Amino acid sequence: MDDLDCRILDALQYEFPLSETPYEDLGRRLGLDVDQLWHRVERMIEQGVIRRLGASIDSRRLGFCSTLAAVRVQPDCVDRAAELIGGYREVTHSYLRDHEFIIWFTVIAAWAERIEVVLKEIRDSLSLSPSDVLNLPAKRIFKLDARFTVRP
Repeated sequence: MDDLDCRILDALQYEFPLSETPYEDLGRRLGLDVDQLWHRVERMIEQGVIRRLGASIDSRRLGFCSTLAAVRVQPDCVDRAAELIGGYREVTHSYLRDHEFIIWFTVIAAWAERIEVVLKEIRDSLSLSPSDVLNLPAKRIFKLDARFTVRP
């Protein structure tokens, strides 16, 4: 990644214009034509630097419920558990941790009961006891902005 890629990433995160021609407008701001800008954006998508382009929605303001969850599984079951957990549309992301509870993940659903159903299905599918699954709903959210200033 060069300095221009970093400037593009910053602009996509901090200055994306709400207009009928956002990429043309952003390109002008960066001194690029739209084809040059889009070529670089596509390359960063292909490289996995950009995972997705789209709105970041506050699910709580839409009435959704969420929780941080974790499962305790044996090391030889991690891949199976991760695949199962990742198969739920309500799971937004998951992490492997060096911890007794080895896989941590977030669940967002339209209602709290759905979160309980998802966790029970995961527990039952992996033959886990209730004490092998943590459900840790947030009491308060402290940070909401997940943007990163990028440097080469």
